[in-house]
Amino acid sequence: MTRTDLRSPNLARRPAAPATATRSDGGVVAAQNREAAAIGAAVLARGGSAVDAAIATSFALGVLEPWMSGVGGVGAMLVRPAGGPVTAIDAGARAPATLDPADFPLAGGSDDDLFGWPSVLEDRNVIGAKSVCIPGLLKGLAAAHDRFGRLPWAELVAPAIAIAEAGPVVDAHTTAMIAADMARIGRDPAAAALFLPGGLPLAQPAAVTGRTARIRNAALAATLRTIAAEGAAALYDGPLAEALAADIRALGGYLSPADLAGFEAVVTEAASEPYRDHQLHFAPELNGAVTVAFALRGLAGTPAPTGADPTPAEILASATAMAAAWEHRFTRMGDGAERRLPSCTTHLSVIDRDGMAVSLTQTLLSLFGSGVISPATGILMNNGVNWFDPRPGRINAIGPGKKALANYAPVLMTGPGDEVVSLGGSGGRKILPAVYQALIHLADYGFPLADAIAAPRFDLSAPPTLVADPRLGAATLDLLETAFPLVLADRVAQPQAFTTLAAVRRKDGVTEGMTDPWHPWAAAVAEGTPVMTLPDSYQRG
Repeated sequence: MTRTDLRSPNLARRPAAPATATRSDGGVVAAQNREAAAIGAAVLARGGSAVDAAIATSFALGVLEPWMSGVGGVGAMLVRPAGGPVTAIDAGARAPATLDPADFPLAGGSDDDLFGWPSVLEDRNVIGAKSVCIPGLLKGLAAAHDRFGRLPWAELVAPAIAIAEAGPVVDAHTTAMIAADMARIGRDPAAAALFLPGGLPLAQPAAVTGRTARIRNAALAATLRTIAAEGAAALYDGPLAEALAADIRALGGYLSPADLAGFEAVVTEAASEPYRDHQLHFAPELNGAVTVAFALRGLAGTPAPTGADPTPAEILASATAMAAAWEHRFTRMGDGAERRLPSCTTHLSVIDRDGMAVSLTQTLLSLFGSGVISPATGILMNNGVNWFDPRPGRINAIGPGKKALANYAPVLMTGPGDEVVSLGGSGGRKILPAVYQALIHLADYGFPLADAIAAPRFDLSAPPTLVADPRLGAATLDLLETAFPLVLADRVAQPQAFTTLAAVRRKDGVTEGMTDPWHPWAAAVAEGTPVMTLPDSYQRG
């Protein structure tokens, strides 16, 4: 096999600081943005359930990092009351009923988006209004609130409204995210006006000016106020739904009021898969966790590790099981084929003081989704059509009304005693091997949560190529190279080669949370931590 080194020669090679988890006797929220996590933690402190905290965090994330998720996106959630059964809530992408596969002719070559599909004319499956699927996230959040919420819905939307009205603060990470996808954003007038004023990315002013830059989206703030007052149903039936659908159709898309009115989140008992002395719980159909479970099933057929750390042979065995799971996914799974385990995305994890656990992944799919903002509503829309294979006749081919084969992989894992882990990540297909390895670190080697998230790992999201963190060590890298074309990449925030994970675990009565230490915004926050962008009155109740 071959080895390619993509590490930057410019980076300082300093020893990594020890990873530290947030610990609490109460609840903890882990998310890809510290303020969003703090908003969820404040909900816990006010007596809200883990689901209440997840909903408030979800809305806040959609405003604070709009390039990743929002009410124009989709997602999946798992909920486990302390000691109880696990409920799966699937609010995944479904294609509009009038989508015409003939509108997506192949154009030769491959696209440069998340999946490297064969290119489609004008990138219609990736960018623009034709790439938009039905946004299901709000239906999923409402289904969870109906079953497990304690606090009023409007109270959970309120922090996001406050941030949207003021405008989230722009910092260097904001600028980097916008700059990374200027071509996509620039194709839509509303998106360009919001993120590229004057044709350039929003940027933080110099500190000596005493000023801040903000993303001001008045239409989105008004939409959130309507959703707070009227409930999630406002996005699916009535004036707001009609305005959203009209905007997308005016831009050449398919989304109709009937598509929105007909969408329902699927609420089921979660699927379960045993692994060693733990149990994995996941949404049962058409998501990345099904493939993670398939890989763990294969790895469970190998001898259980006996050492404290993975050996080179054990890492190779885990990579081999992951490769087999990808083969199954690419050849067998899709709407109309296998949906279950055979007999640019954001994740948040929450466990409250009572032990209720929530794992929620939500996404627009690609960074900035379709790149299309509905002018009337301020909603940045998903590009869920990108989950479908553009090649006609394939199992997961583009088609009207079809459910997309998503990559998000929110999971819960229960173990001996009171142990429960909520885990997930962002990063397209890279989510699957990252979640898989973190679970192995916890179940097979007993790693502390912080070490399980920060440990060196590989990415096998585009098999057969394996991308490796050089910290795996020379012996492991040499052995992996015998089985896979090997690429070495830095574990840094950008470009993100290994996924951003977020996890919370409750064990022996203590809750701890951890996020990927390389991400500049990600954090785990314990209840009672102040929220910087909201008034004290909100946090006092």
